[in-house]
Amino acid sequence: MVDYHAANQSYQYGPTSAGNGAGGGGSMGDYMAQEDDWDRDLLLDPAWEKQQRKTFTAWCNSHLRKAGTQIENIDEDFRDGLKLMLLLEVISGELDYYDSHNVNTRCQKICDQWDALGSLTHGRREALEKTEKQLEAIDQLHLEYAKRAAPFNNWMESAMEDLQDMFIVHTIEEIEGLISAHDQFKSTLPDADREREAILAIHKEAQRIAESNHIKLSGSNPYTTVTPQIINSKWEKVQQLVPKRDHALLEEQSKQQSNEHLRRQFASQANVVGPWIQTKMEEIGRISIEMNGTLEDQLSHLKQYERSIVDYKPNLDLLEQQHQLIQEALIFDNKHTNYTMEHIRVGWEQLLTTIARTINEVENQILTRDAKGISQEQMQEFRASFNHFDKDHGGALGPEEFKACLISLGYDVENDRQGDAEFNRIMSLVDPNHSGLVTFQAFIDFMSRETTDTDTADQVIASFKVLAGDKNFITAEELRRELPPDQAEYCIARMAPYQGPDAVPGALDYKSFSTALYGESDL
Repeated sequence: MVDYHAANQSYQYGPTSAGNGAGGGGSMGDYMAQEDDWDRDLLLDPAWEKQQRKTFTAWCNSHLRKAGTQIENIDEDFRDGLKLMLLLEVISGELDYYDSHNVNTRCQKICDQWDALGSLTHGRREALEKTEKQLEAIDQLHLEYAKRAAPFNNWMESAMEDLQDMFIVHTIEEIEGLISAHDQFKSTLPDADREREAILAIHKEAQRIAESNHIKLSGSNPYTTVTPQIINSKWEKVQQLVPKRDHALLEEQSKQQSNEHLRRQFASQANVVGPWIQTKMEEIGRISIEMNGTLEDQLSHLKQYERSIVDYKPNLDLLEQQHQLIQEALIFDNKHTNYTMEHIRVGWEQLLTTIARTINEVENQILTRDAKGISQEQMQEFRASFNHFDKDHGGALGPEEFKACLISLGYDVENDRQGDAEFNRIMSLVDPNHSGLVTFQAFIDFMSRETTDTDTADQVIASFKVLAGDKNFITAEELRRELPPDQAEYCIARMAPYQGPDAVPGALDYKSFSTALYGESDL
């Protein structure tokens, strides 16, 4: 066996071993420096490096094949040191080193430790990779939880807001629409509950994976602040609000059903009372302008109408009671009728006023007829002339209509200076208040004065005495009650206060008024 230790000791490089060398050339140090330059140049040559790697690889494989293996790439295959140690073991055996047993034992120990380290490393890698996969699974579950929890939380908040939202309805259709929408919402609750359970199951699965693998999670879900506790709390709130909403909607439905009954009840009555009032108004108007029978017949007929109107008052009272219930229920519209209580009241007051005025007019016509000695035929002739020019059947003639009527009766009121003067004179008699209308009573008064010359102060005084109830004076109230409004105001404005011993406040002297108009009285 060659002792490499001894051999190495016998070879010494340096200036002390052989002087200047055999040829007396440069020193050994200079040669080695030159050799280093040559090695550096070779290392910089890629082709040389490739050849050296190939040669060294072939040399290594010539030894490693004895151990049943080989290398392909020096950098990769010797990286973990296993094949390098195997190469050393093969070489040491071939060299028949005197301490090869210890070397091999030491080498084997290193290999065993390396194998153990490799096993530990492999186990550690597998554990880390497993933990990484578990953390990735937990992170994916957290992300899935956040994606589903956020919209579900928004839905619950919107649902709570809708369930607590105040509603104002006015019809049965509106409340039924709300109930239908609420029923549709309730039908979605089972699906919503399943979604809630699925979301909570995602959270539980993440917790299970962490606990079963002893993974301590840091904090809450990094993707959302909506916790399972928040979801359960809001879901419980929704569950509590649903029956409360049911109760409120049912109460409102009952209220609207009651309101609808009140509407129909009022409309049923109003749709009868309203047309009845309108019909009576039209009938009274026809009676006042038609010439059927005597004035006494018309008066009798009108008083029958007056009694029927008075007898109809309970129907109006019933309507008032129904309207009071509607007001208390805060009902402001009624699609079942076009009549309102205000319309009915105005119509009723107009009906009472019209029948009273018409009766008064007919009574005045009777008094005028009797006082003036006008025959029934003349009255009918006056009525026929008046009605002919009363085109709108309003019971009064306008200036042009009255002028046409006068012309038809032979009056010279044509459109010239003399005619205009005459017409203005006549208008001052029939329309002293300048209202622009000539009533039938004023027309009769005018025609009676024009057609008869028999009026005397005594006759007029006698007529006023009848109106005054045989008193020596008359009051403004009696004149307004018994005479047409324009004539009553005309008399009131021109009658002097009554000064007799039996005078009362507001008494008027009709005797002095009649004497001033028709001359001295014999009474």
